[in-house]
Amino acid sequence: MERAEAEAIYDAGREAVVEVLLAMDRRIQQLEARVEKLERQLARNSGNSSSPPSSDPPRGAPKRGKDPSGRKRGGQPGHEGHGRPLLPAWAVDQVIDHWPASCQCGYVFSEAERVAVSEPARHQVEELPPIAVQVTEHRCQRVRCPGCGQRRTGQLPAQIAGSHLGPRLQAAVATLSVRNRVSRRDAVELLEELFAARISTGTVEGVLSRVAGALAEPHEDLLHAVRSSEHLNIDETGWRLRGSQRALWGAFTEQAAFFHVAADRHEDHARALLSDTQAIVTSDRWWAYSHLPLKRRQICWAHLRRDFTAHAEGLATEKQFGKLGLEISEQLFWAWEVFQHTQDRRELKRQIGLLRRQLKPALRRYAGKSPRNKYCRGMARNLLKLWPALWTFATVPDVEPTNNHAERALRGAVIYRKLSLGSQSEEGEQRVARLLSASITCRLQHRSLHAYLVDLLTAHARGDPLPLLS
Repeated sequence: MERAEAEAIYDAGREAVVEVLLAMDRRIQQLEARVEKLERQLARNSGNSSSPPSSDPPRGAPKRGKDPSGRKRGGQPGHEGHGRPLLPAWAVDQVIDHWPASCQCGYVFSEAERVAVSEPARHQVEELPPIAVQVTEHRCQRVRCPGCGQRRTGQLPAQIAGSHLGPRLQAAVATLSVRNRVSRRDAVELLEELFAARISTGTVEGVLSRVAGALAEPHEDLLHAVRSSEHLNIDETGWRLRGSQRALWGAFTEQAAFFHVAADRHEDHARALLSDTQAIVTSDRWWAYSHLPLKRRQICWAHLRRDFTAHAEGLATEKQFGKLGLEISEQLFWAWEVFQHTQDRRELKRQIGLLRRQLKPALRRYAGKSPRNKYCRGMARNLLKLWPALWTFATVPDVEPTNNHAERALRGAVIYRKLSLGSQSEEGEQRVARLLSASITCRLQHRSLHAYLVDLLTAHARGDPLPLLS
């Protein structure tokens, strides 16, 4: 506004000045709200929201404080070593003896004087033998029938005719692609360099499709195992189909993992995945799980701690709310850690009871309609609504206060998505879901994925009953 314009408004009288001041005040409030919103967005990181660590802005190297003891970092003089243990004699493939040629005094030992006077000093070297694929040629011989004169050709066995690659090589291709997240082109290069295998990117694609087809029954069995468990963890993350947004859902128990790609993260997909399960479900506060009875839910306190951290970085009442939540969270995790060592559930219930009596009145206070509760009212009301589901872990065995189990299981799938950019077809989505389910399940069971896939492909080729993962 120019000075002349301001003077014209002043000369117009008291009402004109008041109207202009009110309009300016409204504009200032709008701009302040916008700035505050932008500042909140800039302050979001993996520590105060559900954003992944990869989205955090770059920072300088953290400053390391000097150890008050004055000691250098690393192992200290006199500490117990952790050297590589030697294998027993029966596990050694080859033994080579090295004898001293001469003594320090100059005496040269003869062949007859090579007599051991004590146990030898042992040193073991582990090495890969030269490895190359074995090529077996199957010849279907032709003979002429002396009875009718027709020529007949021998038939390949069913387990051979399906592919020009054996089950061990196919399992290796699938393991490299899914468990180790090696790209198609890199898998071709790696197999050629290490095993002299003749293979193309199209062959890798065909192998993955064949393995995924064999996993159809085990994949369905995993879904049944997850639904019939007493407790499970569930989470979802983004996926891509030809560049468009999709959602990857995962349901996990201690020994099983089931993945499924759906159109979005809406409640209908959660209902379809969980179906009629009676399990206690651990999840975050995402609204898609709101159809579950509160008595069969456990809300993730790791997510709550991040939410409280975001509020603690605010101002005034919001900051007080966040700090209170962080204090409750720290006490809760400390009580859980003590329980992990003592297994004293009675003491755990006592500690959690104290936290409940401390938190609930505070939530009611912050859920009020006062303008100062503007930024914390929503979370306070939501926690009051979910109140019974915050404490299930204290009374039900084997239920944890966090959803870390699901997040750890999803981490590999997220990395796979970032490297592969998702899927290019609906069939590709189904294939990825089956392969990831088998990979994560084998990891949870401390089982070799490669060995399982070898057994699966062999049984599938022969038409035998398939080995399941549940």
